[in-house]
Amino acid sequence: MTADLSQLVKAYDVRGVVPDQWDETLAELFGAAFVQVTGADAIVTGHDMRPSSPGLSRAFARGAAARGVDVTEIGLCSTDQLYYASGAFGLAGAMFTASHNPAQYNGIKMCRAGAAPVGQDTGLSEIRELVESWIDSGAPTSDATPGTITQRDTLEDYSAHLRGLVDLTAIRPLKVVVDAGNGMGGHTVPTVFAGLPLTLVPMYFELDGTFPNHEANPLDPANIVDLQKRVREEDADLGIAFDGDADRCFVVDERGEPVSPSAITALVAARELARNGGKGTVIHNLITSWSVPEVVRENGGTPVRTRVGHSFIKAEMATSGAIFGGEHSAHYYFKDFWNADTGMLAALHVLAALGGQEGTLSALVAQYDRYAGSGEINSTVDDQAGRLAAIKAAYEGREGITLDELDGLTVTATDWWFNVRPSNTEPLLRLNAEARDEPTMTRVRDEALAIIRG
Repeated sequence: MTADLSQLVKAYDVRGVVPDQWDETLAELFGAAFVQVTGADAIVTGHDMRPSSPGLSRAFARGAAARGVDVTEIGLCSTDQLYYASGAFGLAGAMFTASHNPAQYNGIKMCRAGAAPVGQDTGLSEIRELVESWIDSGAPTSDATPGTITQRDTLEDYSAHLRGLVDLTAIRPLKVVVDAGNGMGGHTVPTVFAGLPLTLVPMYFELDGTFPNHEANPLDPANIVDLQKRVREEDADLGIAFDGDADRCFVVDERGEPVSPSAITALVAARELARNGGKGTVIHNLITSWSVPEVVRENGGTPVRTRVGHSFIKAEMATSGAIFGGEHSAHYYFKDFWNADTGMLAALHVLAALGGQEGTLSALVAQYDRYAGSGEINSTVDDQAGRLAAIKAAYEGREGITLDELDGLTVTATDWWFNVRPSNTEPLLRLNAEARDEPTMTRVRDEALAIIRG
């Protein structure tokens, strides 16, 4: 096939349509390139439930083994289960998934030993260059003795590791509805939750990479409607939705109302700080709520603000020795999980916090959800740089307003802020706004949108 790797290799991973943009032949080249760039002598691979995932994963393993590398296949797994294996075994790893993308997509999330990310600046660009150079001729023959490909089940060990990080033994009984979206949460949740004082109401636990019920992206409000309805019908204490590869979790309260990922970040940050004696650094990206740094400081911690994106969070976690990090996209990162993101561990923290007191989840999270937020609003624009310049010109020099360009443009006043940043892959500008009250947020949001779309 003729592959356009500029459309396939993204900032943090490989992702594209199968077989139009990539196939098993290309996956085998990625396996060979991955081991050459990382220098690994052994790797671990896993895959999600998409129809193309087993074949792509095995092709990658063949490419790696042909260059003398031993491959441990853990088979069906969530992305954070692959990170667990990378960390626990000390192996570089590759997870085959396209997360929440539609069924025809697939991808590879790669990491070095200890779940350290492989992104554009940490090896992915070199992997791309090698694959491009081999597309016509194939990977050069290796003199190494071919490596072995063996299988290993890690689900029980992964579950035990997570439950060793959060004590759920003394919580009151809870009724929880879980929407796995036909993704990998349906594989991991039954084992992780086994034996806990939980009444589990499963939704869409059947593994099906065609996503017959709804897209496995809980950040889109349309995809949690079924969960919200079921929580109310069951009179449940809460609902949890996972994305396709189950590395993100989204929470709804006992009323079926969505809980802001920023509130979850603040809640988990407070718990992790308490577990660390009221000391530690907590990372948050620049579109999380003002609530997050406030709660971190109130609990003795040091908040550190970063750009949006897991590679930036993980890099800052490693540099600062942070104990926890959170993004408004519902990614949660833990020092005790090799600085990697795991929605399942965040979910266990929510269950422990709720079950450790008698109140409702809505009452519990109210202390962490202090401001009015717009959510992320995407606008298609012809000239990203020009629109950003127009926003800067409109606010620059206004009294009491500060601007920073850590990631896109953030405009901050005494009682509100907004951030506008360009998409890396589409002609979009993404707006997030927050204020101390709803009317102010609405005014600020609409004023910014008028410039963006002007």
